[in-house]
Amino acid sequence: MTSNKKIVFLTGTRADFGKIKPLIRILQKTKGFVPYIFVTGMHLEEKYGYTVIEIQKSGFKNIHTFSNTTSEHTMDLTLAKTIQGFSEYVGEIKPDMIVIHGDRVEPLAGAIVGSLNNILTAHIEGGEVSGTIDDLIRHSVSKLAHIHFVSNEEARKRLIQMGEIPESIFVIGSPDLDIMFSENLPDIEQVKHYYEIPFDRYAIAMFHPVTTEVDELPRYADNFVDALLASGFNYLVVYPNNDLGSNHILNAYKRLHGNNKFRILPSLRFEYFLTLLKNARFIIGNSSAGIREAPYYRIPAVNIGTRQNRRANGKSIIQTGYDTKSILSAIDKAKNLQVPENDVDFGKGNAAEAFLKILLSEDVWKIKKQKQFRDLNLMP
Repeated sequence: MTSNKKIVFLTGTRADFGKIKPLIRILQKTKGFVPYIFVTGMHLEEKYGYTVIEIQKSGFKNIHTFSNTTSEHTMDLTLAKTIQGFSEYVGEIKPDMIVIHGDRVEPLAGAIVGSLNNILTAHIEGGEVSGTIDDLIRHSVSKLAHIHFVSNEEARKRLIQMGEIPESIFVIGSPDLDIMFSENLPDIEQVKHYYEIPFDRYAIAMFHPVTTEVDELPRYADNFVDALLASGFNYLVVYPNNDLGSNHILNAYKRLHGNNKFRILPSLRFEYFLTLLKNARFIIGNSSAGIREAPYYRIPAVNIGTRQNRRANGKSIIQTGYDTKSILSAIDKAKNLQVPENDVDFGKGNAAEAFLKILLSEDVWKIKKQKQFRDLNLMP
């Protein structure tokens, strides 16, 4: 490369920042790259822990904040506002590449801005399925993106099935595994002290709204809380994301306040979360952490409802419905489940190195910005 490449990373949640952090870090250490971070979404909401502070503490440079919150809190208006803010920022920075992650409206905004402004756009963890509206957004982002950094071979095949050019798809694994396998994770006593966690034996509860089931969310959330209370176990309860319907979950959590079996937290540092997960008896809810990270630590996961139903297929995962009785039954199983060696494939903890190697190649910068659709050779 003859000049420094400007790479803009877009982050809207604590979860996606945990995924892209290793990628930003390795570029910041490598001559020839200048990473920028566009911070928006949940990061700037006090209710969810104002996690932009954690980004600022990470030692990264070139951090820009933009609030995409709207008074109506609808996904379409959030998308529109993010497009406007990110477009103005990109116009100032003039990056060589935009890097986005996942399946929320913020990466969709990033993909729209990148593709319509003829900027090379890379999507992290495309080609996956979950079974909810997340799929619609994730696949839309993939169709707008020029480059795909995927977690496994199965995801690569799905993108090819969607008509993406094989030469634009690179299997690097899930970048958060780089942090999971790091030797620099804090120890459990340090984390318990930092978050004032009073118990040694606990489970982690993370329940997010499914936007296509928003009318049922008050009942789902009440059933979830009923099950947690009835189980008699200790729980670290982490706030949901800020998708439509999150207030129903937060309202249900009010019943847990003052109960010494529960420690309720708006957010967790990603490294601290990993230490807590590694030492948990099980994780319960519908977070992707139960599907992706937990199996690597051999931690059982109770997966409730539809949010991860296409991903929940490992031996460590107990699938259950939304009713209290089923959730309680799954909790009993999780308490005693002996998890075998990991049987899911989201990489081996070297995603950042693979990512850097690809960006150091001249070929990736020659990928055409004019998207092509590659037909499969189907039998008649």
